[in-house]
Amino acid sequence: MLVQVVKSKIHRVKVTGADLNYIGSITIDEDLMDAAGIIEGERVQIVNNNNGERLETYAIPGPRKSGEITLNGAASRRVAVGDILILIVYAFMELEEAKNFKPKLVFPNEADNTLT
Repeated sequence: MLVQVVKSKIHRVKVTGADLNYIGSITIDEDLMDAAGIIEGERVQIVNNNNGERLETYAIPGPRKSGEITLNGAASRRVAVGDILILIVYAFMELEEAKNFKPKLVFPNEADNTLT
């Protein structure tokens, strides 16, 4: 049996941009993606602490050490620059593997979204 569990989480990052005219996705500083084990194109659940919105899109890498968190396309309408988000990625795995699996939890600097 496969179960779906949290694979990784980036906890409390600040939205740095919202680009309605981009074709879609969330741009995430590549350092944050690496720390959380998120790959380009992977599905990401976004939880907005400021307004309660939850949505899903896919990750694209942003410049390293930039702290960039930009919602693109239609998703940009569900955030405001400065909102605090939780980014969650899930994975399917066998039940026995899931019992011992430990997700990657990333807690960036809340001032600038970096890993300092």
